[in-house]
Amino acid sequence: MKRNNVFSVLLSSVLMSLFSTASVMAGTITGTAHDLSGGTQQICVFCHTPHNSDTSVGDAPLWNHTVTTTAFTMYPAGNLDAAQDAQPTGTSKLCLSCHDGVTAIDSYGNNTALNAMTNLSAAVGAGGNLTDDHPISITYDTALSSTDPGLHDPATRSVIIGEGGDKTRNGTVAALLLSDGKVQCTSCHDVHNNFVGIGTNDEPFLKVSKGNSKLCLTCHNK
Repeated sequence: MKRNNVFSVLLSSVLMSLFSTASVMAGTITGTAHDLSGGTQQICVFCHTPHNSDTSVGDAPLWNHTVTTTAFTMYPAGNLDAAQDAQPTGTSKLCLSCHDGVTAIDSYGNNTALNAMTNLSAAVGAGGNLTDDHPISITYDTALSSTDPGLHDPATRSVIIGEGGDKTRNGTVAALLLSDGKVQCTSCHDVHNNFVGIGTNDEPFLKVSKGNSKLCLTCHNK
């Protein structure tokens, strides 16, 4: 076989593998609440772009969506032993860029729109109020679990995410649930996966099932 034919075969194999992988990844979002394509065949573009991305927010790979500018009232610091950021950071800020009830869901790239989230049960930061939600952007480490025995040590506490599905992963709370050592929206939710056996309407995008309070008891020692 000639060299150029060998190269063509190899290239075709690589491309087929990439397209297969992309199809699997897209399939985890297709048909879920995070599928905003509306028949446009564009799924990733609402959050990500391969070029000219917004690098102003951490934990934002190739970010393409308008970032929230809402000034949030955070969970009351007096009720926490943990250190809390003054405003949502990292992945939580990205989530709130749709879930703040103000920033348009379809405001991305060069597309400026006015379709904000009106479902207040989903707009968890509506009105800039995060006082009635689980605290986010807080440091959760071994030192905190020593201060508060009601918390497991995230460095040693084991967790299984996506249990029973094809993306099941085993590890520690620190490795699988925390982002830069902090509790964020992504500690409980995986924006890209409605896990098999978990992703029901009652458990949207949860990493661990809330049945028998399993999700809560992953971190809380009660």
